[in-house]
Amino acid sequence: MEAKATLRYIRISPRKVSIVCDQIRGKSVKDAEAILALIPKAASDPLAKLVHSAAANAENNHGMDPEKLYVAEVYATPGPIIKRFRPVSKGRAHHIMKRTSHMTVVVKER
Repeated sequence: MEAKATLRYIRISPRKVSIVCDQIRGKSVKDAEAILALIPKAASDPLAKLVHSAAANAENNHGMDPEKLYVAEVYATPGPIIKRFRPVSKGRAHHIMKRTSHMTVVVKER
């Protein structure tokens, strides 16, 4: 039995999110929430909300015990890229890639 929560189209690069995902993978939900509260990264706030949401889904929709939950899977996949141009010298333009992410958290019971 597992419970899942997803967050889509968030305006942060999946590479930056995956750094934070690696810190909480396999940890209990309580430990993961504590770690995310202390990590000074932009991705930690949305991931903390996502872990909390997945734990709430497990408790309310599947009747799991919140004390036994752990983060079984957490990953970020690339979303659509917003493409912009920035003017540079000599009348040229450089591409700016504004990357987006889809985050997924799966919690299971031990």
